[in-house]
Amino acid sequence: MPDSSRIACFFSTSGHSGVDRAARHLIPALARRGYQVDLLQVRGHGPHLDHLPPGVQLIDLGSRHTYACLPAIVRYLRRARPAVMLSDKDRVNRTALAARALARVPTRLVFSSGTTISIDLASRGALERWIQRNSMGQLYPFANQVIVTSAGVADDMASYTGLTRERIRVVPSPVVPASLFTADLPRPQHPWFGQPGIPLILSVGELCGRKDFATLIRAFAAVRATRPARLMILGKGRARESLLALAAELGVADAVSLPGYVSDPYAYMAHADLFAFTSRWEGLGFVLIEALAVGAPVVSTDCPSGPREILDDGRYGLLVPVGNVPALARALLATLEQPLAKSVLQQAARPYEIETSTDAYLSAMGLSAFSTGAA
Repeated sequence: MPDSSRIACFFSTSGHSGVDRAARHLIPALARRGYQVDLLQVRGHGPHLDHLPPGVQLIDLGSRHTYACLPAIVRYLRRARPAVMLSDKDRVNRTALAARALARVPTRLVFSSGTTISIDLASRGALERWIQRNSMGQLYPFANQVIVTSAGVADDMASYTGLTRERIRVVPSPVVPASLFTADLPRPQHPWFGQPGIPLILSVGELCGRKDFATLIRAFAAVRATRPARLMILGKGRARESLLALAAELGVADAVSLPGYVSDPYAYMAHADLFAFTSRWEGLGFVLIEALAVGAPVVSTDCPSGPREILDDGRYGLLVPVGNVPALARALLATLEQPLAKSVLQQAARPYEIETSTDAYLSAMGLSAFSTGAA
């Protein structure tokens, strides 16, 4: 019989992805519910927890390569017999499926995916596209549950891989702690905050093509031609110099700041006048949710997938087409003129509160909100 109070989490991540951030919230939350959580770790890969909370055990699988960890996972499953094994990413999911078959245990498998798969694979080689497309379509039906971060990701997975839509369940990611909704966040020391009459537009993310900050800078230049404003983009990446050059070319270099990576951007979001999200594609959009949780008015591209669902078809923030500079500029101006109230904006982030999301995860895993060993 499986151990009904034990959950295995098998990930192999970069250490700074959305999966990492979700795992760092989910794993301790599962342990707080009374479950024993075993984090099966591929050497040199994430997620990395700052510290192991009570009830969480780190299990080194003995290899830096996912497939090479298969024998260790088989041994683990036979020994520990967890009720559920949660895994994420296609290669990891395939390895989990093979391990359960070889171990011959009744552990439930829950496969997770957080990317719009057709777009994510578009730039990959033909062989990799063929492998992932067919593995999802042909192998994922053998899992007990497939979960994704948004309905858009679910629809894309079904149409691209042939996996029936009924087998895919949308589960909101654990993005924000409950305390964030009521936190009194201090104003950042940067002199651009708190200047009446000069609103600050903020964005956060890796400085790369997928985030499309070039379109944001172009739209900001159009805003600046109409009224005083400033733009700050938190993050680092290869596009930094080209973005600064674009701002100079457009004559707005003095009003654009790229201060680099900030580990805790919540205070920046809380004290900005507007948060702009301009991605070309996403699996969900964590920073958009974080901005809403602290009550920042938002404008977002209607990219696949996540923002339309988070913003409830535009109820909580204006949606604009991807890469459309005039539409983005109009939305920024309109939101600066008539921002929604903080209490209204925070409603959009409530489903992504950690404990609420944990409830949804446990339901998807076929487990109760509290294990039999919980207090």
